[in-house]
Amino acid sequence: MRSKADGSSRTESASTPPHSSPLTPHAALVIFAKAPIPGQVKTRLCPPLTPDEAASLHGSFVLDALERSRDDRTTGRVTLNRVPLDRFVACAPSASHVFFKIIEERHGVQLLDQIGEDLGARMDQAFRAIFVVGTDLPSLPGACYTEALSLLADHDLVLGPSLDGGYYLIGLRGPAPELFVGMPWSTDRVCALTQAKADALGLKTGLLPTWRDVDTIEDLLALIDETGLEAPCHGGSRVRPSPLAPSLSARTAGVVRLLASRLRARPSAAGAKTAGL
Repeated sequence: MRSKADGSSRTESASTPPHSSPLTPHAALVIFAKAPIPGQVKTRLCPPLTPDEAASLHGSFVLDALERSRDDRTTGRVTLNRVPLDRFVACAPSASHVFFKIIEERHGVQLLDQIGEDLGARMDQAFRAIFVVGTDLPSLPGACYTEALSLLADHDLVLGPSLDGGYYLIGLRGPAPELFVGMPWSTDRVCALTQAKADALGLKTGLLPTWRDVDTIEDLLALIDETGLEAPCHGGSRVRPSPLAPSLSARTAGVVRLLASRLRARPSAAGAKTAGL
């Protein structure tokens, strides 16, 4: 999902939007996720990562998204601003995959199959009841869900723009299938076009902070650099601060640190790609 959006702006509408409806006292969050199958996830990281390494990183990201959205360890339900928020995982290739069955049991989420021939159709199907977040932002703070729900209380649409021009989160107070039709998915125009469509529909839009997702090797190298998790050289220790490192789970920090060490040693990751290492 992509676009060029400024996270500090707001798109407002003076008129009452046709799709506006009161925020129900019961909301839901859907996490769109793929099973960590080597060769089918994070393929743009390969090479220099191997398919197994990319799948391990992806699996950790999915677990991060689940843990980030959970504040009740017994029921699996999140309460944001006194609004109960049920969690779902929209699964690909199928909710019957063992990875999803395990997280269903361990994390108390409900499973859905992703339905639709393309991303827009699947998201429109999901939005009959819920708002959606991706899994590619390991450093995203859990407070973003609270902010998203707060914005949704007095906006019709909430977007979390990503640096590549897409969005990592989208929330709606009611169905608006027009937002998902004819969208050039996987381009840098997605978020901007979504905002333009919302304006045309008279929808009032609120924006979350812009964040980096991890889709390419350049994104991964930036994450390594920003978190200060690069492996030390010649037995040395890392001395510079890591302001984003605390936002990573210990599991993902360990995976990223290991990958940084492996990338440093690989000729295929040499040159410009390893400038940040």
